[in-house]
Amino acid sequence: MLTSSFSTRALAAQQQVLAWRTRVGHVVDVPPSSTQLAEGFGANIDLFAVGTAVFTDVRTDAMVLERSVARVSTDARRDYVFHLFVEGETGHITGMHRKRSAPGSIRGLVALDLNQPFRVERPACRVLSLFVPRTTVDAILPDGESIHGRIMPFDSPLARLALDHLLATRENLATRAPHDAAAALDTGAQLLLAAFHQQASLTGSARAAVQAAVMAKVRRFVDANLHQAELTPASVVDALQLKRATIYRWFQHEGGLGTYIRNRRLLEAADELAHFPQRQITEIAYGLGFKSGSDFTRAFRRAFDISPLDMRARALALLERDALR
Repeated sequence: MLTSSFSTRALAAQQQVLAWRTRVGHVVDVPPSSTQLAEGFGANIDLFAVGTAVFTDVRTDAMVLERSVARVSTDARRDYVFHLFVEGETGHITGMHRKRSAPGSIRGLVALDLNQPFRVERPACRVLSLFVPRTTVDAILPDGESIHGRIMPFDSPLARLALDHLLATRENLATRAPHDAAAALDTGAQLLLAAFHQQASLTGSARAAVQAAVMAKVRRFVDANLHQAELTPASVVDALQLKRATIYRWFQHEGGLGTYIRNRRLLEAADELAHFPQRQITEIAYGLGFKSGSDFTRAFRRAFDISPLDMRARALALLERDALR
């Protein structure tokens, strides 16, 4: 088992938020505020890595966390992370889709898919975080990416059980044998996934299983045909011989099937902008079914709050920085 600890509190106030930004920047960015730069930023993290699981215990002052589309496109991490707020609240979570299952900021837990961008305006808190491999999530939640951004209060029995279990695990995690630690974290992951499984009404019924399987089939079809200009909601349901009203209803939490297709194309465009810097932006736009470069730029900016050109520059800067580490 690998362990590490880090704290900003021994540093000069002007260095604290920048040091924290460097510490966590391989996963998320922490845009510093003028107040943090001038007055300091208190934060500490204890990290435990065993097997395929990574577990952290973090205390921080209020901050903004951002996993931008540039970071998603340049990062190989595709796991899920579950944040359990021991102290403080979840804050305000936004991203490409808004699928929160509880209103506002609460004391509870949050699921985030590292394959999708997000932004969190978080108050001061203590939060336990468990990073769970994508294969583990997909084995239990066939439509796992739909839980991105979901918030669950601790009044759910399974959510509360997961919190209690991981708090107890944290107490003696550093002294456990690696196989015991791995087993305890795996149990925590299974409890968290069971909670979201239950929340999504995937309680083992045949109907729910069919829905999850069909949605996974639709997602695979969309991904395989992103560069086909004729890809539309109608073409998807026709090609897969599905009931139009049913599929449209099942994708309501994505903003509709048309919105889902557009957003998948925009994420694919972000990947191409990052990994093919010689390719013209208009070429990428037309290749993904956009009618013009200006239409593409407007859609990209609406989705990610950044232009394609600026996103490419940011992605290339991240790749250069990562290469120097």
